Amino acid sequence: MIDALYIGATGMQAQQLNVDSIANNLANISTSGFKRSRVSFDDLLYRDVARTAATSQGSDASGRAGVGVSLANIGKIFTQGDLKKTDVPLDVAIQGQGFFEVTLPDGSQAYTRSGHFQINRDGYLVTADGHVLKNLIQVPNDAREVIIQPSGEVLANLPDEKDLVEIGQIELSNFVNPSGLSPQGSNLYVSTELSGELINGKPGELGFGTLAQGSLESSNVKLIEETLGLIVAQRAYEVNAKIIQAADEMLGMSNNLRR
Repeated sequence: MIDALYIGATGMQAQQLNVDSIANNLANISTSGFKRSRVSFDDLLYRDVARTAATSQGSDASGRAGVGVSLANIGKIFTQGDLKKTDVPLDVAIQGQGFFEVTLPDGSQAYTRSGHFQINRDGYLVTADGHVLKNLIQVPNDAREVIIQPSGEVLANLPDEKDLVEIGQIELSNFVNPSGLSPQGSNLYVSTELSGELINGKPGELGFGTLAQGSLESSNVKLIEETLGLIVAQRAYEVNAKIIQAADEMLGMSNNLRR
């Protein structure tokens, strides 16, 4: 019965983490480029239990009992989100695989699916938080229009030029295992050992997606799926709470046997 208390407690803790993850998904349902999280669990190590002579003739599995559940992983699901047309020239969505690579203030690299770009005071393309694209694309001050091609070429309409002038090339990055990336907030991810080798390339090549100017990628959170998951997690939490309550009542009965 003491084991039942512990097992029920691990179950409640696991489902609390599940509910927290679902709540974060729902909170970011309108966040451009956001990718939903999924919680995975593992059963804890099994222990040997005493067996009677009758049961000892069976398989070894009959003599081992589980002791609860633990968190295995909280991973990101990088499925494509719907494209939302904004008609803002510096909004860029990725249709397919890949990430924009940006440089953080400390000089390290991070990756994002959010293409809500702006031009900083030095003329460079930056994210909404001011992180500069690794490709260092600088827009001239007198540019009347900026055009971003599906293949990543950035063109500018300059007053003294008859034709469009290419001012840079946006490249994309990807990983062998994108689910291994570590989320940092603000739609940024950093590489880890689990994410595997970094791969760079032009949009539309080597399996990378293409770019869509004037659009943003919506969150891939599905309201119905998250709501159903929340109901299941809540019911599982309630069941584990009842296990603790039942074990406590059984312990109370044992304690009252002497009376």
